Amino acid sequence: MRIVIASDHAAVDLRLEMAAEARELGHEVTDLGPAPGEALDYPVNGARVGRLVAAGTYDLGLLACGTGVGISISANKVPGIRAAVCSEPYSARLSREHNNTNVLALGSRVVGPGLARMIVREWLAAEFQGGRHARRVDLITQIEQSLDATAHSDSSH
Repeated sequence: MRIVIASDHAAVDLRLEMAAEARELGHEVTDLGPAPGEALDYPVNGARVGRLVAAGTYDLGLLACGTGVGISISANKVPGIRAAVCSEPYSARLSREHNNTNVLALGSRVVGPGLARMIVREWLAAEFQGGRHARRVDLITQIEQSLDATAHSDSSH
């Protein structure tokens, strides 16, 4: 799989661990940074990864910031992105199996490197189960599309 990964400055070390795990599992990984010591606000890379995954340039995205929350919120602003913040492997696996998440976010102040690798491993190994879950993911997409349509109609006034 083609995976894009990025973080903010607070999570560089964790991002490097996540990227290493994905590569060791045989995935092609593109790391968007930032470099160690480079300041970068999490919304920049959250949106950047979201856009690249939504466009189909990459199959999945991995993100990290201090808690994982801010960067996942930023990614989720991109239509078509279903980003989940996970702090343990079980939720990560179920987020893929039940919610068809396409971006995983972790917090460098929440999980250590070993746990981060386990979370990434479980998330990448999981597959969307479809069935009753597909109907629910479709409902999420409908909400997203209706909000997008409302925003476009409101801006034309």
